[in-house]
Amino acid sequence: MDEELAGSTAPTGTPPAGPNLHDWNTALAAPAPDASDLDAAVSDSAGLPAANLGGTTDTPTTGGTRPANSRRGLTDGRPKWRDPAEMPGVQRAHTGVFGEKLQALEDAADTVRAVMDSLDVNALSDAEVVALTQMVERAGRPVDAARVSTATVVGYRSRSGLGRDSMAWRLGATHSNDLLIRLTGASVPEMKRRVLLGEKVAPRVLGGVVLEPVFPFVAAALAAGELGIDAAENIVTGLSDYKVHGRFDANQADVDAGEAGLVESATGSVFGRTPGPAETRPDADSGADTDTDAGTGTDAGTVFTGPIARLGDSAGFTFPADRIREMTQTWQAALNPDGAAPTEAVLEAKSTLSFGKLTRGLHPLRGGVTPELKGIIHTLFDSFQSARSAPAFPSAEDQQRIEAGELVPGQILDERTGGQKRADILRGILVQVAQDPRTPTMGGMPPTVMVHVSATDLLAGTGVGWIDGIEGPISMTTINQMIDNGGFQPIFFGGTGAVLALGNKARCFTPMQRKAITARDGGCIIPGCTCPPQWTEVHHVVPWQNGGPTNVTNGVLLCWRHHHGITHTDGWKIRMILGMPEVKAPHWIDPTGTWRTPPQHRAHNPTTRKPPHTE
Repeated sequence: MDEELAGSTAPTGTPPAGPNLHDWNTALAAPAPDASDLDAAVSDSAGLPAANLGGTTDTPTTGGTRPANSRRGLTDGRPKWRDPAEMPGVQRAHTGVFGEKLQALEDAADTVRAVMDSLDVNALSDAEVVALTQMVERAGRPVDAARVSTATVVGYRSRSGLGRDSMAWRLGATHSNDLLIRLTGASVPEMKRRVLLGEKVAPRVLGGVVLEPVFPFVAAALAAGELGIDAAENIVTGLSDYKVHGRFDANQADVDAGEAGLVESATGSVFGRTPGPAETRPDADSGADTDTDAGTGTDAGTVFTGPIARLGDSAGFTFPADRIREMTQTWQAALNPDGAAPTEAVLEAKSTLSFGKLTRGLHPLRGGVTPELKGIIHTLFDSFQSARSAPAFPSAEDQQRIEAGELVPGQILDERTGGQKRADILRGILVQVAQDPRTPTMGGMPPTVMVHVSATDLLAGTGVGWIDGIEGPISMTTINQMIDNGGFQPIFFGGTGAVLALGNKARCFTPMQRKAITARDGGCIIPGCTCPPQWTEVHHVVPWQNGGPTNVTNGVLLCWRHHHGITHTDGWKIRMILGMPEVKAPHWIDPTGTWRTPPQHRAHNPTTRKPPHTE
């Protein structure tokens, strides 16, 4: 395989011919290998006659011919993969003028390694580590841009439509991504990411004429080493639907202005068009200052047609990549001539919610929602999360209760993450809807979660249960919590598995009992928890399986989180004294271990018996 990469020396941007000609939407114009060099290379490597590698191939079994780039032709006679560094063509690339450029890149990498080896990053001062972080990012951006451009060229020259002219086929790889990961050691998703971006920032060809990239401002900023890959992707992704042949109609001059504005916001530099070969600036001789339109590269109304380049520093702020992604949405709204209406029909169809396979005890949620639905959900989450905020200092009333031993001193810390809080809020909302009498029934029954558990396991407090239609088991702790709140109904089976009888519902607080307990407790009785009463569950203080009765004097309100952990992880203890609950905090919250009366419903405050804020 002496000439594996022969014929690939024409500079990028050279107008292609023959099989290299492609329409505006393909990524890159680049020459394909010369057929004679290809035949010689593959023939030398695979030990096959060159006559069998082009045009048609004899097929003795059928007596006919088949194209060389048919599915079978892409595998028969494929060269065997070997390390490209061993190929004579690659070795020759390291000599001459091009070899000097490769050596310069190697020297630059050695310099970076040497500098970093000379530093103890952990020992740097704050100012030094800040300066180093910025400089390392700046040094890496040209490399990132080069990675995108080289991956795009390799991907284009390895496209499947080339058949045996494909670079991937000639080097023994199965497809372009296979070749890229072999050459780089990177992952397939990363290679796809680079090629996808490269297709938007590489030169195009239409009718044999080389055109500028689909996103010329992004391409110029990447080439200048000022724009990061993440920000570039966000701009390209955000504006692609509004570019030529996009899904939505838009004024292309406005799209270009949006691209230029986003690049400026991401880099802190103004990029615009420079004068073309026959153009001069109107102020070239006068030296007068004129205003420049960053998006179009114009001076005093003159439209320049030259390449896009950096024109100077921006007068605005520089924003990170995540903020750039948000800013693209603002531009989308401005570019859409009819507002959000044309977009809604497309995007609403994509609003979806589904469950993934059980993984490590959790079913991942998958999908997406429209901005309107996210606004509703976000507002609900914020409302209930903000209800848990408390003043840093106790009020006079709280101080009196602390001194009387009725209130745990200090603020009870909620160690849940934001995601865990949102999950609990969503659980409360859905449970409330399921229990609402107005919720539609299924087969005449309200939405009921059917849990199957052995009676022996239930009485012993061991084992697991199973929910209809759900693949993962649930613990006995969760089963007891569900029974506490909703009771259970036994089903008696015979020896053959036939249903013999359906027992009465047991261990269930009646609606009237729940109303009485709610009137007494007013919500979750754990101090600091502001879960509303309609979201709470009724808990047996003395467990039912230990002989605890199902009545008002043995039931208290707890939110799902505290109910789930009350006997295991939370460390809270509950007891009933003369029909009233008392709680004891974990030792890490209240080292004194004092039993305290939780806040009661304001309607029957035992000290005042008066409404709040009255004399």
